Amino acid sequence: CCMKIKLILFVIILFPKTHSWSQTSMDAKNLLEKASKQLELYDSFKLEFSYNLNNRIEKINQESKGNVVVSGEKYKLNFLGAIQLFDEKKIYTIIPENEEITIIKSNDQEEEDFVFNPTKILNIYKKGYDYHWDILQNVQGRSIQFVKLIPTTEDSDVKSILVGIETITNHIYKIIEVGLNGTITTLTIKNIDVNIPLPLNFFVFESSDYPNYFIIE
Repeated sequence: CCMKIKLILFVIILFPKTHSWSQTSMDAKNLLEKASKQLELYDSFKLEFSYNLNNRIEKINQESKGNVVVSGEKYKLNFLGAIQLFDEKKIYTIIPENEEITIIKSNDQEEEDFVFNPTKILNIYKKGYDYHWDILQNVQGRSIQFVKLIPTTEDSDVKSILVGIETITNHIYKIIEVGLNGTITTLTIKNIDVNIPLPLNFFVFESSDYPNYFIIE
């Protein structure tokens, strides 16, 4: 049920027009770097997003909403009826419906988080991808430039990832992952608030807040 943005890769065949291809890739890389650095400028930010998973072959279409608050490497994610908290040392996944909490050390974390690691969402391009300048869209008066990421090793189950970035603010707007199995997952940022004031204990996990929960470590 969780969004799986995997950093697994596959080999592609380069086209003969090396010079023009390289220039386009450099433009795409520069835009991704601008968007990544823009988020790093903020002391904190909150993203409200929608998520869609679609597979026409399997006749699956799931839609949901969520939000995440980020400060540096720390984040608190609310999504799919669960809360994921990262305090730079441990990841706490809290599921109120089951009254269950799973705690893992960050270095025990696999390639994918419960949904995604928002602190790394714009850094995936830095390793294992080729990138290409894609379409420019007008979305409610906003100019959204898309960059396509293509994995560069043969063992990937991802065909491509499209990253849409608002050209004026350099804020990320949309991520579309296309899987080789026909599954398309779309993450759309509905709203972003930056430099929001946060309580000192906002990213602190207190087991006393969950007296009846079963905790797995």
